[in-house]
Amino acid sequence: MKTIRETAELFDVSTRTIRYYEEIGLLSPTRTEGNQRLYTSSELAKIKLIVRGKKYGFSLDEIKEMVLLFDKDRTGRKQLERTIEYGERRIEEIEMKIRELQEMKSEMQQLHKMFQHKLVNSKGE
Repeated sequence: MKTIRETAELFDVSTRTIRYYEEIGLLSPTRTEGNQRLYTSSELAKIKLIVRGKKYGFSLDEIKEMVLLFDKDRTGRKQLERTIEYGERRIEEIEMKIRELQEMKSEMQQLHKMFQHKLVNSKGE
């Protein structure tokens, strides 16, 4: 069991972020008699999935659905199916972004060459 501060440090997020995840229903920490949040290994696993999902660009709604699916189906099959579906969609988005960035790079390289050529030619004037 970890406190909210220990959990925040473990995952390099703020305590405010963890409270927000609880507020939107992603986390359900236990509480001490003094009302201090305590995170079980199960809750820590959820936070790990949330942080990983955010890293890879999934929305909180998508992450919430994937995380909560495991609670509904303990085999993990539905969670895996949905994760694969969202993952494939995200990979397509990333591939499109890479193509756009490669096109931008190519255009900028062409402009760079053109500007260098203009600069060299302007010195002779």
